[in-house]
Amino acid sequence: MSELIECPPGHMFKVRFSNVVTSLFLDANEQIWETVQAKEESEFSNAVKHHVFFMDSAQQKHTEIPVSILDLEDLEELHLEKNLIEVIPKEICHFQNIKVLYLNNNNITDICEELGELQNLQSLDLSSNPLNHKSLDVISKIHRLQELRLYDINLEEFPVQLCKHLHHLQLLGLSNNKLKSLPPEVTNLIHLKEIYLQNNAFQSFPIQICALTALQVVDLEKNKLTSLPADIGSLCNLVKLFMSFNKLSFIPKTLCQCKKLAVLDLSGNRLHKLPHDISELKALNELGLSNNELKMLPPTICQLRRLNVLYLKNTGLSTLPATFAELESLTILDLSQNCFTDFPHEICGLIQLQVLSMDDNLMSTNLKELYIENNNLEFLPSTLNLLHNLEVLDCHNNNLKQLPDTICQLHGLQKLLLQNNQLTSLPDNLDRLHKLERLLLDDNPMVNPPLDLCSLGKSAIWEYLQERRQKHMLATKIQALWRGVMVRKGLGPYAYLLQIRKKGKKSKKDTKGKNKSKKRNLKGKK
Repeated sequence: MSELIECPPGHMFKVRFSNVVTSLFLDANEQIWETVQAKEESEFSNAVKHHVFFMDSAQQKHTEIPVSILDLEDLEELHLEKNLIEVIPKEICHFQNIKVLYLNNNNITDICEELGELQNLQSLDLSSNPLNHKSLDVISKIHRLQELRLYDINLEEFPVQLCKHLHHLQLLGLSNNKLKSLPPEVTNLIHLKEIYLQNNAFQSFPIQICALTALQVVDLEKNKLTSLPADIGSLCNLVKLFMSFNKLSFIPKTLCQCKKLAVLDLSGNRLHKLPHDISELKALNELGLSNNELKMLPPTICQLRRLNVLYLKNTGLSTLPATFAELESLTILDLSQNCFTDFPHEICGLIQLQVLSMDDNLMSTNLKELYIENNNLEFLPSTLNLLHNLEVLDCHNNNLKQLPDTICQLHGLQKLLLQNNQLTSLPDNLDRLHKLERLLLDDNPMVNPPLDLCSLGKSAIWEYLQERRQKHMLATKIQALWRGVMVRKGLGPYAYLLQIRKKGKKSKKDTKGKNKSKKRNLKGKK
């Protein structure tokens, strides 16, 4: 049974009664809690005090854990991150049912012994605190702990006691510290599935990791590693490996034995080549190779049929393997900042491609005809303007919804075939394609210009675009003049209109008055 309790306005606490998460609006201060405690005989008070399982009191500027929260003995999950808490009180031991405890981003220096009495605790986050590292040994007493996050605590050595006693640990977060190595005893963590060591001071790959065969995620980004050990192939359950921004100069062939590897990021290293056995990574769907000195790809990379995302930015490439189109699942391809002088025609065979980046290359291509009809393309790349010599562009029978403005820069284009797409409008400056002889727009839901006008041919379309552009320019000028008048008058648009209307009425009255006086004068003369 769950209920929503409304209290005086304040910060929102998320509270779970029984097995249902609801929301309890309570201010974090003692006054509200004293009011609740004063009604101890009521069902409401008992529900709040004895049957609250979840509470979020993050970012409330607490300098200590409120006593009222410490009284909630049935709590299973408590969020106190991003406060100003300096001390973990001894009363923390009251949380005998607590499973998740977030105390990260506070000012805690010491971990009290009583924290070690939380035998049901499964997830603990003490990241971004100025911790006394000697007090970390207390955590070794929490034998059921499964997730431990100690990011950004200036840790130079990982405590051996934690390795010896946390046998159920599945996630270990140690990023943004000063670690140079791991103790040999880390191999005791046989159930570890995820280890995060990003942005530390490792100069060599911690070989002990290779003995932890349950690992699924290894993150060693932003270290100073120069090589990977051959034993990395023993990580048979590895799914994600993040090694970007190190100093790796080669990849061991044994990495290709990690058959479950789905995400591999090797960006920002010193790689000159990839192992030919990379084709063995059949489960790979995301590969990051940007900012390396590859200059060429092994043809075997084209056998990664499940690859969805491939980052090759700034890799010195000037060509692609002839079988590149066999990457049939590729949806995102980054080839920017490379050395391509011609548009790589192999890309045209990537039928699932949705995002292509080719900016900042050396293309001055001689490609004159490009046929990409009968696909499911929804858009053309904005880099299309790099095809300076293009004369024929055939895009019929696709799902194009709009054309990039850069198509107006293909000044040598003579034929543009766009029939049977989903186009509703044309770029404003398409009529700047002075050499265009043939433009086909049949079977498109055209609105701007209308379909019946499109059927009249290119001349009618050009005239429409020019008139539309002139109207837009005129409207812009009128708007600018209008704003200028209002600025000079110091008026808003409504006030300005009222002023004009008043002037009109006044001028009419003046005219009537003058006419009457003239009549009087005429009568006097008579």
